[in-house]
Amino acid sequence: MKKIILGAFMLMGAIGFSQDNGYFFGGLESNSQWLLDDEDFDFIAPEDQFRANNYLQLNYSLGKFTAGVQYESYLPSALLGYSPTWDGQNGIGTYYLNFKNESLDITGGYFYEQFGSGLILRTWEDRQLGINNALKGVRVKFSPSAIFDMTGVYGQTRNGFDVSEGVIQGLDANVDLSGLMNMDAVDLRLGASYVGRYQSNGSSDTIPANVNAYGGRLDFVVSNFYGGVEAITKDPDVLINEEVVTTPQLFDGTALQVNLGYAQKGLGINSTFRRLENFTFYADRYAEGNQFNEQVVNYIPAITKQHDYLLSNIYVYNAQPRLLFTENEKRAGEVGTQVDVYYSFDKESALGKVGTKLAGNFSYWAGLEATFNADDLTYDTKFIGDGDRYFRDLNIEIKNRWSSKWNTVLSYQDVIIDKAVSKGGILGSEGDIRAQIAVIEGTRRFEKGKALRMELQHLWTADDDKNWAAGVLEYNFNPSITVYAADSWNYGGEKELHYYSVGGSYSKGRARFAMNYGRQRGGLICVGGVCREVPPSTGVTANLVVTF
Repeated sequence: MKKIILGAFMLMGAIGFSQDNGYFFGGLESNSQWLLDDEDFDFIAPEDQFRANNYLQLNYSLGKFTAGVQYESYLPSALLGYSPTWDGQNGIGTYYLNFKNESLDITGGYFYEQFGSGLILRTWEDRQLGINNALKGVRVKFSPSAIFDMTGVYGQTRNGFDVSEGVIQGLDANVDLSGLMNMDAVDLRLGASYVGRYQSNGSSDTIPANVNAYGGRLDFVVSNFYGGVEAITKDPDVLINEEVVTTPQLFDGTALQVNLGYAQKGLGINSTFRRLENFTFYADRYAEGNQFNEQVVNYIPAITKQHDYLLSNIYVYNAQPRLLFTENEKRAGEVGTQVDVYYSFDKESALGKVGTKLAGNFSYWAGLEATFNADDLTYDTKFIGDGDRYFRDLNIEIKNRWSSKWNTVLSYQDVIIDKAVSKGGILGSEGDIRAQIAVIEGTRRFEKGKALRMELQHLWTADDDKNWAAGVLEYNFNPSITVYAADSWNYGGEKELHYYSVGGSYSKGRARFAMNYGRQRGGLICVGGVCREVPPSTGVTANLVVTF
């Protein structure tokens, strides 16, 4: 397959140059770091102090065909905190050949796909998190009309420069019911999905070789109201913890997500409820629970506000969908909700004249209330119940645009998080961390693209590492050149450490280069609600991005 696609890529290039009707596009991204000893920080740089993740993507389109390859290098080692799967590796990571016309879309090689919200299937690449779970195989999309489409996938999940042992197959269909029934007042869409994994069970008859998941969803828009519901069930499977089968029993899994919202001029309300019971899905059963999100089949982000500030990103939530039935820890999944409210004052009002906008958010997540029977390895759960609280966040944000040159943001957050969610350990057994965070941000714009941005932040807590203070100062000389200095001061901790960082960036055309020096605070880093653990470190980092 690889040789066929690369051959087709070269042939298309030759034809394109001769006929002058094709085009290349792609990009280069280079992320590197030089780690340095830091005695005050108790950080000793590893022997391979220089580390780099590099990606070169090249695509060529000719008529109805498109082909592409992505070369990747993790030499001499991958960036600190990334999976050791990547260390010292380089080569072609992904490649594909695609044909597309008005009703048919066929891809061979590596591809990315999502069914519904991603609860049952999502393959994607996030270089900051070190995730690339592309499927290697075949995808066919068929859209015979504007009211119906169907997608079929078959392949193996990428795992480093290899693929998973398990084989994934899936089918997704969507129908525009409003178009089918000629309804104008209501926008109604129905979807159904199937995803299955086949993986040899060797000589064990107790481990199922085939595990399937089935889901359905219904989305609607009526006047100013919108919403949707998605429900999924997964076949019984064994429980895996640290690559070991923990019980002889088989347990099924379920997922339910409900979204409701209202929107009109100046007002928006959005709410989400989700319940997950034993709902993890991996392309290799033994990858269950790995900290790097490798070989994950579906997408289960934390449904909470994604904060932007240094201190508000210390205590972040990571979704807890697993069923654990071990001697030390027993839990069945999570249930919770999030509500967002946005309000903009009328321009004729006093607050509207200064562009006042309010945003409020509330989220609450807890473990499912479950009764476990250690003798026969069964358990019973309540639909919601009164399980251990894992996370609660209440925050408000006020934005004002005082003039064309001056705007401010005020933010306040009150958060409670289970200590084990934030620091690791047995959930529900180590107590809570309670904190309040306040942020003041101001931006002053000057002539010729110059701008100054300032942040002052404070975190109060009597738990964990105690109080923090932080500040950021950023100056844009013009739209191309930016410099900044930032510091997070843990003045309530034992060592009263400063997590400082200084750096800048330069952009020109389709290229951007950034460099900084400083300390990285260890903990969870999250992108789009998906998190990975990063170790503390000190050093110089550089980033280069070029698109073409």
